[in-house]
Amino acid sequence: AAAAAAAAAAPAVGATIPAGARRSKRRADPTLFPRVPKALLRQTGRAIRDYDMIREGDRVLVGLSGGKDSLSLLHTLLSLQRKAPVRFEVGAVTMDPQFPGFDPSPLVPYLARLGVPYFFESQNLMGHAEKANPVSICAWCSRMKRGILYSCARREGYNVLALGQHLDDLAESFVMSCFHNGRLRTMKAHYQNKAGDVRIIRPFIYVRERQTRDFAETTVLPIIPDNCPACFEGPKERYRVKTLLAQQEHLFTGLMGNLLTCMKPLMLDDAFHQHRGSVPGSVADGAAAAADDGDDDDDF
Repeated sequence: AAAAAAAAAAPAVGATIPAGARRSKRRADPTLFPRVPKALLRQTGRAIRDYDMIREGDRVLVGLSGGKDSLSLLHTLLSLQRKAPVRFEVGAVTMDPQFPGFDPSPLVPYLARLGVPYFFESQNLMGHAEKANPVSICAWCSRMKRGILYSCARREGYNVLALGQHLDDLAESFVMSCFHNGRLRTMKAHYQNKAGDVRIIRPFIYVRERQTRDFAETTVLPIIPDNCPACFEGPKERYRVKTLLAQQEHLFTGLMGNLLTCMKPLMLDDAFHQHRGSVPGSVADGAAAAADDGDDDDDF
């Protein structure tokens, strides 16, 4: 019966869940909009400021997998939206790859209660992967998902796609790239897609994974367990690197701060940001004004 109810709740491919009375709901039901920790707000606001991620009038679409990181990012942006010196919109999109055992449909009623514009995309990625026979199923699946998110953003008029990778993710990618490819490389904080119509941002680049885990557990966010069949072949390299970094951080407590310092030049997309400087109407300008006015440090 529960499965039938979930199936009935799931929208059609590309379906839209309307916004509703978002602001009044936030005030009326604090359990739906839990208080985001100051540190999480501060680090996210600083990243947005440092990399000019959100500007006046932006329409920001959160890639919502249903994991702790993306749900934490959604609530953090909603909280910052109420206090930011610039106006921006927030929506969310979920890509359902139709993997057996992975059911993101509970997100549908949850986002409806939040009153956040929500888009539900669904494609049989594993079926497509079997036909394509890619060298790396994970890399192929990631590219496919990203393309679907871009398409949704274009169709619905969003110019910014927000992803939930955090500092631990960037550090792991950095070490893996050094070990296996001999290249100094990690995820970009803010860049533009090849078509030039969608900007991709990662507001959690200064946030630790334990922060999103603690927030999700404390507030009992509706986490959707991941169930990728391609990840059942035993420990993957990212997990091994995560374990390695955890061991080293136990010995060297400043490890992540040092890695962040190393990665900062790599996180900047030089071609995209060469014109940045002071961007009129950007979050960076608003942050400076807010600082002059003595506002709280979790504002942009």
